[in-house]
Amino acid sequence: MTKARGNVYLIGPMGSGKTTIGQRLAVILGLEFMDCDHELEAHTGASVGLIFDVEGEEGFRRRETEMLRKLTARNQVLVATGGGTVLGEENRKLLRETGLVIYLKTTVKQQIRRLVRDKSRPLLQSGDREEKLTRLARERNYLYEEMADIVFPSQNRGLEAAARSLYEAVCAHRNSEAEDPAASAPKG
Repeated sequence: MTKARGNVYLIGPMGSGKTTIGQRLAVILGLEFMDCDHELEAHTGASVGLIFDVEGEEGFRRRETEMLRKLTARNQVLVATGGGTVLGEENRKLLRETGLVIYLKTTVKQQIRRLVRDKSRPLLQSGDREEKLTRLARERNYLYEEMADIVFPSQNRGLEAAARSLYEAVCAHRNSEAEDPAASAPKG
């Protein structure tokens, strides 16, 4: 597999803007936008919440990896991944080897603000949201950082400004890769 496919992958916690910013960025980059969770729902005919309820997180993660294999095999796509996609070693390898990985970094405070009305996230259905988001950040943020070709702070920006700024970061990264091919070698 090769990064030459032109794929871009957005990783980061729920509420970081992967879908919202990703849709706009895909248009600017001329890529087809795909949301891994939405594609999984379309493929299975079941919501992510229902999959979690019936198969548990382990069953969901298995299905998520199967869908990610299909999406990363494509060319010229921008894929918004689920917040927990980075937990699977195979997932991390698929992303690193087949495209540019961008971590949309945000704060727990920003996540709470963005997710205040969201009832669709299985991991936030009960208990204290701030405590859960803080725990997830501790468990996952280092993986996002480790995997990212670009770390992009997504908070406190309007959609258009964020997408334009991220587009500039992608162009700068691609230019640096063209100047130094060793920089594009897969990590880890």
